[in-house]
Amino acid sequence: MASLKDIQRKIGGVKKTKQITKAMNMVASAKLRKAQQRIERFRPYADKFYEVLTDLSSRTDASVHPLLEMREEIKKVVILVVTADRGLCGSFNVNLTNKARRLAEEKQAAGKSVEIVCVGKKGRDVMRKQPWPVISDYVNVMNTFDFTLGVELGTKLMNDYLNHEMDEVIIVFGEFKSVAKQEVTSLRVLPIAPETMEDEATSAAPSEYIYEPSVEGLLAELLPRFVNVQIYRGLLDTNASEHASRMRAMDNATKNCDDLATSLTLVYNKARQSAITTELMDIVGGAEALKSA
Repeated sequence: MASLKDIQRKIGGVKKTKQITKAMNMVASAKLRKAQQRIERFRPYADKFYEVLTDLSSRTDASVHPLLEMREEIKKVVILVVTADRGLCGSFNVNLTNKARRLAEEKQAAGKSVEIVCVGKKGRDVMRKQPWPVISDYVNVMNTFDFTLGVELGTKLMNDYLNHEMDEVIIVFGEFKSVAKQEVTSLRVLPIAPETMEDEATSAAPSEYIYEPSVEGLLAELLPRFVNVQIYRGLLDTNASEHASRMRAMDNATKNCDDLATSLTLVYNKARQSAITTELMDIVGGAEALKSA
């Protein structure tokens, strides 16, 4: 059995760890409120953008713009993996990289070439060890990014797509549903599939729009912006999901510290009682020895 000093040292270490996890929980909670406000403010804009673009695409043929047109053969797929820059958020980053790896394996099994673009240090570190090349990465940006990062990523991917350096772009990100629920999601960004948009349009309430100038001119202006919006929304969702996952992980760690401190206290009390009993036995044995002498 461990000595009383060793057990006391362990209890002290657990209590200090609890202070750290509790502080990290409070920091994650504060950051989550800001990230949640950002995604909640942006979603109405993204949803209305999607609604208008859906109506526009239903009024014209897919061949009117190269971002809408499905290619006959998809040879190269780029997977944009959005993760956190830091850990201590449970299985959040692992789930994202596992989803990206399974998706890459499926595309490779279908005879397609796969390349990876990473946003976030944790995803970059994992995907570098995989057999698919990481063509670009953006690290230490998830706590400071704004719409400029979405535009930078979208512009680069669209230029490569239009130059036929890639045939499909898929983003893997953590979709923020609520504080208690975050889902790993994959979404095709390029090409923008008009048939998918039309399906969404039929499920939504019908709207009548009058467009000026022409539908083709508006699509040429709005489609690149739509790609930027989709990527930026994925960044915002992942950022909010990261903080929610970290807050939950630190809350669980704090509870585990309480449980461990309780169990160590019981061990300490048992060891102390055993030590007292041993000392009493020695005293009684000594007294009996003196009586018999």
